[in-house]
Amino acid sequence: MPTSFNQPIIEEFRTNGGKVGGPFEGGDLLLLTTTGAKSGQEHTVPLGYVRDGDLLLVVGSAAGAPRHPAWYHNLLAHPMVRVELGTEVFEAIAVPAEGARRDRLFEHIVRAAPGYADYQAATSRILPVVVLERPSPGEGPREVTDLAGKLVEVHTWLRSQLRHVRAEADAHFAARAAHQGPGEPPAPGLGLQLRQHCLAFCQSLEFHHTSEDAQVFPAIAGWHPHLRDALERLREEHRTVARIQGELLALLADAGTADPGRFRTELDRMSQELVAHLDYEEQSLLPVLAEIPWPPTAPAPGSTT
Repeated sequence: MPTSFNQPIIEEFRTNGGKVGGPFEGGDLLLLTTTGAKSGQEHTVPLGYVRDGDLLLVVGSAAGAPRHPAWYHNLLAHPMVRVELGTEVFEAIAVPAEGARRDRLFEHIVRAAPGYADYQAATSRILPVVVLERPSPGEGPREVTDLAGKLVEVHTWLRSQLRHVRAEADAHFAARAAHQGPGEPPAPGLGLQLRQHCLAFCQSLEFHHTSEDAQVFPAIAGWHPHLRDALERLREEHRTVARIQGELLALLADAGTADPGRFRTELDRMSQELVAHLDYEEQSLLPVLAEIPWPPTAPAPGSTT
């Protein structure tokens, strides 16, 4: 749907707490915000969704058009998305389902919303089924009252994603080996689930470090000059982590020849350096950041501070 058609729906959705009228009245609708694969700009689209237990599913139907919708290409490049569901807003990792799982989920979707079967019949492409993975209860937001708590919140998520990516890698390569015949080379490629989680982790890490280097560290250096050596070490570690992250992304891009041993080695090396970096950052900065309220408060009217 063109932006000119979508915008009134988006505005009505946000004004009325997720409820809209017209042809979408009474339907299950959410807003999905993706980052443009080429532009890097945010794009929001209204989409129908179907639940499967705790799973939240959307379909790249484009009403049966011959090409996948733009938002689907965006989430392949940038798996971290923002979801608006009723009055709730949360980040999620968008993971297209594959193979038999995709077929099972699509059958479930068609039972709940038969119109998707008509869209599939209208096109030769296989309609993508995308799972919007929300943070688990243990990863959800906690009450944060200072910048130290915010840093710990971000670091906790990054550590959990490292564990998740390694578990996904082990499961993926074990399944690949199980389907390998005697004397056959390993089947090439990384699964979409592993790929999306790796990309989401790398992009979140890059955003976190860029924000620290550009905003947080200069402010801390101004307030606490005695921390400048520690901040410079952290910046240097950011450059090291970025290099390793780039190597991992290059490995993902070359999915057709991904080697399990090399992938695990790169992931383990990156994990060890990153965890050491997070530990040092917390040791160095948490006492200072605990004195800074979060979210930031605006100065009182007439204040000179």
